[in-house]
Amino acid sequence: MRVCVLGAGIVGLATAWQLNRDGHEVSVIDRATPGAGASGGNGAQLSYSYVQPLADPSIWKQLPKLLLSPSSPLKLRPQLDLLQWRWGMAFLAACNAETSRDTTARLLAMAAQSRAAFEEMRADIAPDCDFSATGKLVLYASASSLEGARRQLELQRVLGSEQRLVTPEECVAIEPALASYQGQMAGAIHTPSECAADCLKVCTELANALRARGVRFMPGTEIKGFDVRGRRVAAVQTAAGDVEAEAFVMALGSASHTLGRQLGAYLPVYPLKGYSITVEVDATPGAAPLVNVTDSARKVVFARIGSRLRVAGMAELVGHDASIPATRIETLAEATRAVFPDASRLDELHPWTGMRPATPTGVPIVGRLAPAPANMLFNTGHGALGFTLAFGSAQRVARELEAGTPAGDTPLQRVNPSAR
Repeated sequence: MRVCVLGAGIVGLATAWQLNRDGHEVSVIDRATPGAGASGGNGAQLSYSYVQPLADPSIWKQLPKLLLSPSSPLKLRPQLDLLQWRWGMAFLAACNAETSRDTTARLLAMAAQSRAAFEEMRADIAPDCDFSATGKLVLYASASSLEGARRQLELQRVLGSEQRLVTPEECVAIEPALASYQGQMAGAIHTPSECAADCLKVCTELANALRARGVRFMPGTEIKGFDVRGRRVAAVQTAAGDVEAEAFVMALGSASHTLGRQLGAYLPVYPLKGYSITVEVDATPGAAPLVNVTDSARKVVFARIGSRLRVAGMAELVGHDASIPATRIETLAEATRAVFPDASRLDELHPWTGMRPATPTGVPIVGRLAPAPANMLFNTGHGALGFTLAFGSAQRVARELEAGTPAGDTPLQRVNPSAR
């Protein structure tokens, strides 16, 4: 079957990879180069076993500080944008224990599938992507936040994750670079199986391998709309002309909402703007971390990728503003100085921003979505877990395409899709 994938971020490329493996004739369209969007400078963590959704009951207590503090990792800039308000209200509605448990279960199942598929890809093409499997520590600053983490740990343990609560002293034993930060930790959750990799390198290696296997790429090509005939998309309309196919997969991240509307479907996908810096590390043993670290109080993640440290965080609901305020980059630099003071001289920060496409619950939209044409499938809304979930959601899209029936795992199928 001829299948056209819209989007060349990690989700689109993973989808193209799976479809090509299944024997389909695949083309990939993107307005930029592979991995140039939200994938390029992301947090680099592959968080297969610790997937606590942003929409969590704890948000309610944190909300005043998160919204009003100038240094808050969460920022809201209200706009005359119906999607922003509708998304925000749905997000707050999802901040309850039942939804959080359901989301956690769904994400863990997809993450487990994704881990296996990612390893199959690595075994096949051996990408040069600074992959590591050194585990992860999620740090908590207070006894109350640690208790909340314990509840999440127990939920994830029931669902198959292998994790344990560790003391500050055990944190330092696991990651010696945290020695100077020991006094500021109440404890942490340690997940020894977590991984990291440079997502941009993965995208580049995937694109090269796919080209070699006959996949057609159209980078620098703007998608304008669709030629819809009856209940099917006949072609995607681009600045370079129409591209025909028998089936299409929309993996366009935060742009999916606008193009989805052209097909009559409501996709509650809104950009959560994040930032990162990437710095060279001090080679002295114990100076820079080898283990992935998430500082839950700062909402900042640290991931070792080769001789570099990726520091990423924050979530801003500010539309598609791609500017990089110096204050946000300094926040990441200051977090690095605080948690890992000897890790890097921080002389070159390589600042980056990206628009992480998120649904209110955190569960991505995977598969068909009425009333969009039946030969248009969706793979979008992965939020901060795009790298983690990409290969699992790609397999689900491929499975649904092959079966010709909905996979039944998309929460949006329970939402009135005609409202927009």
